Amino acid sequence: MLVTREHAILCFGDSNTWGYQPLTGERMRRTERWPGILQHALGADFNVIEEGLNGRTTAFDEPFRDGRNARKTLLAVLDSHAPLDLLIIMLGTNDLKHHLNVSAHESARGLSSLLQIASHNGSTFNQNAPNVLVVAPPKIGNLSELMAHHFEGSVARSAELAMVYKDACAPWSCSFVDSNPVASVGEDGIHLNQQGHRQLALALEPVVRSLIGDPA
Repeated sequence: MLVTREHAILCFGDSNTWGYQPLTGERMRRTERWPGILQHALGADFNVIEEGLNGRTTAFDEPFRDGRNARKTLLAVLDSHAPLDLLIIMLGTNDLKHHLNVSAHESARGLSSLLQIASHNGSTFNQNAPNVLVVAPPKIGNLSELMAHHFEGSVARSAELAMVYKDACAPWSCSFVDSNPVASVGEDGIHLNQQGHRQLALALEPVVRSLIGDPA
C-alpha cells in the first residue's frame, strides 16, 4: 500500500507571521493569521506550519531579547519540522529598528545567510532541501507612537527591502513575492491587520501550489 503524506509548508517569520494585532498587541486567532488562512485555502492535503516570533531578525542579535537572530535558529527549526516541501521566509522589518542600525543592503545579506542555510539543509531524512519562497515584508507606514520609538528613521529603508531582497534571491534560485502590491500594514504602521493577512494568504496560495504541486 502506497503511503502518502501531506505537503509540509513552514512559514518562518516575525510578528507578522505570529499574528500581532496592530495597536492592541494581542494575537489574532489562527483563522485570522495568514498561515491559517493559507491552510484553509490549500486544503487537507497541505500542512501549513507557523513559525512566527515577535522581534525576529534575519541575522542580527537583539540586545533586549534573546533568540531573535534567525541565522542562529533556522537550522534547528528546519530539522524540527522535517521533512519539508516548502520554506516561506518573511523577515526583514525588525532588522530596521533604529538601535540595530542596519541598512536595507545589510538586511539583504542577512537574508542571503538564511538562504545559504536552507539550500544546504537536507535534514536527517536524507531528502533534498525544501523549495524556498521569500516574501518581502510590507513597507512601514504611518507609525503609531509606540512603533515610532522602535522604528525611527526606518521608513525609507523599508521601501528598499523588496528590491534588494529580490536581488538576494537570484543566486539561490529561490522564488520571490513582494507583499506590497497585495497587502499593506495596519494602524500602527508595522503590522498587517486582518484584511492584510487575508490578502497576503490568498495571493500566496497559487504561488505555493505552483511550487510544490496541487494534489487535486
